[in-house]
Amino acid sequence: MSTTTAVIDLDLPGPVISRHVYGHFAEHLGRCIYGGFWVGEDSPVPNVRGIRTDVVEALRAIAVPNLRWPGGCFADDYHWRDGIGPRAERPRMVNSHWGDVVEDNAFGTHEFMDLCELLGADPYVSANVGSGTVQEMSEWVEYLTRADDSPMAALRQSNGRDEPWRVPFWGIGNEAWGCGGNLRAEQFASLARQYATYARNQGGNALYRVAAGASDDDYHWTETLMRSFDDLARDPAAPAGPFQALSIHYYTMSGPWSDKGAATDFTVDEWYTTMARADFMNELLTRHSTVMDRYDPHRKVGLVVDEWGTWWNVEPGTNPGFLYQQNTLRDALVASLHFDAFHRHAERVVMANIAQTVNVLQAMILTDPESGALVLTPTYHVFEMNAGHQDANALAVHLRDVPGIEAAGRELALVSASASVKEDTALVSLSNLDADAARTIVLDLRGRGVVGHEARVLTAADVRAHNTPEVPDAVVPTRHEGVRAHARGLEVDLPAHSYVTVRLALRPAGAPRVG
Repeated sequence: MSTTTAVIDLDLPGPVISRHVYGHFAEHLGRCIYGGFWVGEDSPVPNVRGIRTDVVEALRAIAVPNLRWPGGCFADDYHWRDGIGPRAERPRMVNSHWGDVVEDNAFGTHEFMDLCELLGADPYVSANVGSGTVQEMSEWVEYLTRADDSPMAALRQSNGRDEPWRVPFWGIGNEAWGCGGNLRAEQFASLARQYATYARNQGGNALYRVAAGASDDDYHWTETLMRSFDDLARDPAAPAGPFQALSIHYYTMSGPWSDKGAATDFTVDEWYTTMARADFMNELLTRHSTVMDRYDPHRKVGLVVDEWGTWWNVEPGTNPGFLYQQNTLRDALVASLHFDAFHRHAERVVMANIAQTVNVLQAMILTDPESGALVLTPTYHVFEMNAGHQDANALAVHLRDVPGIEAAGRELALVSASASVKEDTALVSLSNLDADAARTIVLDLRGRGVVGHEARVLTAADVRAHNTPEVPDAVVPTRHEGVRAHARGLEVDLPAHSYVTVRLALRPAGAPRVG
């Protein structure tokens, strides 16, 4: 068993890892909203005002910080006034992007805000730029967030909500280079400035406006948006505007777009291809950040990865427009790699949203339409195991003697790690991407004394293992006994294809430096 070393200076905290990088995404797509979050008030499935109770409870357990809605591509066909007022009177629409199904708008603005309040999550509303208007978007902001008797506030009150909601995050379009309008970067940069200008702060509600950014490695799109700002370098104290962040989208698959690969039936070679493509997120964040640094040396503008995750061929026999896929241990390791990347780039990455929360793509939760059973996926458990990183200070992790393999035309390191500290607790996250071989890693812990530790492991005998209504606990975290004292700190066994977290109890800050 080979040994890797991870050097961590526990007394050198870096930038804060925003809890919002653990954000989520719920689109009107397949069974994410209808049959996932929303079952209706008359459903035999336990619910609160139509919102499924066990889904809310499961998501509250992982401290969901924010939820993006209504899309996605759906957002640029969505007209918010169709989703308010008595449900029986709401007009229907065709969801042309996802399954060509008729949408009855039963789940609209009030239902979404109710869901966010039940979750304890901040709303992230994605506004319609593709087929909407500036006025429509501006009035939606007013409807949601204004407190007095303005026209939109009065309309909200007539629909049963007296007090305004707090809406901190506002998306200016979605994938404007594709389903959001097929625009050129230069076209959208002007529109983003215009729409953001009319997304006004109302009362004490300050919007953090996110302009629809690049796909994958389209660095030109990022540069064009950055050039659209006024001089960001001139005054370090002046806020960025008229928008405050831009996004990128990146999905992981083992095959080409036309045949993305199967969710559960894959080879070892496809395992490594998937890991290498997930690891590409590190390069994407580095290069997009470098472009942003050129125009924004004070890092006023945030980078938001508001769509990420695995995208496989749909499960056989399901609607190809519903994007329903199973979720294996492989997906869990893809998630752990992404979080390591987000932690390393905490100075620029302010928010991220996995696609999607329930029943779509790399979901946290799968609900069975026949039995009503709820299944927590392996990806869900990575979010739960990593909850301690939220709003903690990132710690640099320096890896030595890391084995590697060539996959997807890239050199893939087979061990990944990140760490954080908050007060007298540190959390170290470790991924062994080797499909077959176990590893040992020495945690060379410096700067503060460690007075206790607790470890957990997420793995299974087969990399294809996944949870089902019949076997809901095939992949679940367990206590990890493979941790021992070492002269430099701790020695940790990493089983093949595993994810391990080690929580460290630290001697109070101010104690003499050791190591």
